[in-house]
Amino acid sequence: MTDTRRGKQSGWNDQPPSTRAWKGRAGRSREALAAEQDRAAGGRQGRYVRLDDDRYALASVELKVLPNTRRIRAYLRWSDKGRSPAKYLGQVDNDTRAANLIAGWKAAVEKGLAGPRPAPKGSWASSDAVRASMRGNRGKDTVPEVRLRSLIHREGLRYRVSTRPLPDLRRTADLVFTKARVAVFVDGCFWHGCPEHHRPATRNSEFWRDKIEVNRSRDEETNRRLADAGWTVIRIWEHEDPEAAAQRLIAVVRGQ
Repeated sequence: MTDTRRGKQSGWNDQPPSTRAWKGRAGRSREALAAEQDRAAGGRQGRYVRLDDDRYALASVELKVLPNTRRIRAYLRWSDKGRSPAKYLGQVDNDTRAANLIAGWKAAVEKGLAGPRPAPKGSWASSDAVRASMRGNRGKDTVPEVRLRSLIHREGLRYRVSTRPLPDLRRTADLVFTKARVAVFVDGCFWHGCPEHHRPATRNSEFWRDKIEVNRSRDEETNRRLADAGWTVIRIWEHEDPEAAAQRLIAVVRGQ
């Protein structure tokens, strides 16, 4: 971290530091302020302070200039039951607010005041970051799905989205062409074990290996049961070129 005791600010005895080094733009939304803190901390998962054995709070780095010192000071601040505790992190002397926030977060981590929130007991996720990533995975309307739907809709094809091809079979296809009896699945490379792009997890490897194998087996069973019922199943990997995938799909639906 930048030396928080002496440095660029040694010349500020006669004048305060530039506002761009510590003061944020007025009128920003809470979302914008949170995003700024996330960037400085290297991600939201690094912004937690421990309150007790079971509770954690999301913290922020605050920059202040004291009139008597004319130095920028960084504080770690959070909320706990209506109170707003703060810990002094040190002086920062960079030229921009963004750089000083980064320096403040680095000091908070070095002092052991902030860091990732551990996974709850019994959780399969190895960290708070993993849980956040898993929560962020969409079950439908993924980018590849939306792009594919747009291309085939442009060609005049109509379809149902995220529905069961067979009402009594608990399998949901991403696109369903009822009259043509075609079910389309857009598979994620990680979740469905793409032979080209799947990379085994390095943490909780046994858990993830078993989960992917279950997904693969389920996909095979789905293909078989739909085929037995007279349906054509098309599986498209998320990494496939959307134009080529759309043309392949259109050919099957139109019987070409």
